[in-house]
Amino acid sequence: MIFRRGSSSISLSVRWVIGTFTLVVTCGCGQPTTETAANRSAHQGVPTSSIDAAEQHVRANTPDQPASARMLLIRGGTFLMGTNDGMPYEAPAHEVKLESFWIDAHEVTVAEFAQFVAATGFKTEAERFGWSGVFDMKNGKWTRIDGANWRAPEGHGSQTIPNEPVTQVSWNDANEYARWSGKRLPTEAEWEYAARGGLEGKEYSWGDELRPAGKPAANWWQGTFPERNTKEDGFLMRASVKSFKPNGYGLYDMAGNVWEWCADWYADDYYSQSPRENPTGVVSGVERVMRGGSFLCAGNFCTNYRVAGRSHSTPDTGLNNVGFRCAKGV
Repeated sequence: MIFRRGSSSISLSVRWVIGTFTLVVTCGCGQPTTETAANRSAHQGVPTSSIDAAEQHVRANTPDQPASARMLLIRGGTFLMGTNDGMPYEAPAHEVKLESFWIDAHEVTVAEFAQFVAATGFKTEAERFGWSGVFDMKNGKWTRIDGANWRAPEGHGSQTIPNEPVTQVSWNDANEYARWSGKRLPTEAEWEYAARGGLEGKEYSWGDELRPAGKPAANWWQGTFPERNTKEDGFLMRASVKSFKPNGYGLYDMAGNVWEWCADWYADDYYSQSPRENPTGVVSGVERVMRGGSFLCAGNFCTNYRVAGRSHSTPDTGLNNVGFRCAKGV
């Protein structure tokens, strides 16, 4: 995935956010070349998420979580990272040994990020740029939306709830939050080890069956992407944290909901050169690692809710399906 911002001539290329799909939107003079339906509705004060009354009720009646995310201790150990049965950049499967670490039980929420902003006066990159990337559900494509930021992820008139994952935060933004909270972003190896929840060689964070007991176990796109989402899981877009059962380590949303930033620089071939103990990614790069997939991942297009799924984007990227959680050493 690539998402670069510029000052006057904007080139927006979104790659791997939702699979092998590549979209380029080129804008001049800081304005979109055409006004999309999502952009029109945003400026008219209508949320672009198309959330129906039933889902609004569920979201509004989900109890808020405590202000500070509970962290869980993940005991160090050895596991098989990656897969030989997925994309080339998910291979080779290789043994990794990690020290113990702490990780947030769930993704950082809007309420938690708001505390950070209130305490520091921090402005996200989306706020400073004045726009960000939003997936237009009506037209089935990514577009630039003025005014999209962590408070209004789909632009003017859109809304969040305190207990959903904060989005429209770049890697740089997430890193600043982590520093303020006395934490850090997890390494890619830590993230996958935690996501596996103690299971060895399984496809998903809950096992090998996509729909255990016949029901979705996470927030991902059911139906045919991008034409139709059946909302079998109960959500069109972001779900409140803890809406689904945790994995074996007690961690929530390690698959789907929103992508999560990791500390590492990204490289397609990193697994072939990764050290066996406590890998931290390549020394430098252009893009940072993202893990976990999002509500836009669908079986016909992208299956990055798989525990080995990988993605990447530039550190200034902000999108309405990208968030983060924090970690820290023991």
